[in-house]
Amino acid sequence: MNQDYAQGDSDVPRLVLTDQDRAAITRRASSGIVRTLAAQAAMLGMAVLVSWLVAGGAAAVSAFIGAAAYFVPNALFALRLLVGLFGPLKSSPFTFFVGEAFKLGSAVVVLGLAAWLGRGWLVWPAMLFGLLCVLKGYVLLLLFRRLP
Repeated sequence: MNQDYAQGDSDVPRLVLTDQDRAAITRRASSGIVRTLAAQAAMLGMAVLVSWLVAGGAAAVSAFIGAAAYFVPNALFALRLLVGLFGPLKSSPFTFFVGEAFKLGSAVVVLGLAAWLGRGWLVWPAMLFGLLCVLKGYVLLLLFRRLP
């Protein structure tokens, strides 16, 4: 990386990235996305296992629904961001905000459907535990000092 000066203003430095700098940034961003998804998947598995051990099969399914309500849309959004890093479809700030809205909206819809369709068997504490575990998947990255 070297610094250049913006046109017309000699006091404001401008950062100019080389191809190697861009490649390093892309590698770091993509590995951070993949690590975050792996941590969330591990937390999903842990939530299902703990729920099953503590309260049985219905709780395990409930925890899976709660965890998947956020993990699946998040994984799809991460895939879109990875395509933006390596593929022809470039990501923009608008893409990011649309993706975040998609993730949140999808989670609300899935949780609402689970509450409506699973009235007789859904274990609410387990479902919320699964959702919380996936939402806090980055805690594993903090624990193992692997934050991107």
